[in-house]
Amino acid sequence: MGRLPKGTVLAFDFGKKRIGVAVGEKEMRLAHPLMTIHGEMTRQRFEAIAKLIETWQPVLLVVGLPVHADGTEHELTQLSRRFARRLEGRYRIKSVLVDERYTTITAKSALGELGIKGKKQKPMLDQIAAQHILQSFFDGNYATT
Repeated sequence: MGRLPKGTVLAFDFGKKRIGVAVGEKEMRLAHPLMTIHGEMTRQRFEAIAKLIETWQPVLLVVGLPVHADGTEHELTQLSRRFARRLEGRYRIKSVLVDERYTTITAKSALGELGIKGKKQKPMLDQIAAQHILQSFFDGNYATT
């Protein structure tokens, strides 16, 4: 992964209706779910992100890059790339794209193991997926493209 400056990292699981957010400290290499940003309006989303940036002062932003199981891209792949570029341009913080294949599946499984099933998962699912994206980054299991 190379030597990155010490500090906090925020990760995002981008979606059209919700954005899951996770936070972690690079030295400890542990990701924690933080929150889910709800809504489809770009202005509101970036206002919420601006507050997170101000509060956490991250040195790096990680964005999940969704692709099909075989690695081919789809509509959300391009939207996630655009979201990462906008974050970097707006906040002047480097953003890294991380392959997020199967993070929603593993997030659902993790919640299921905690006894949280079905519709009860929905409020937490995106932030748990963001946690898995960030943990994958910390563990070095990522592909930036």
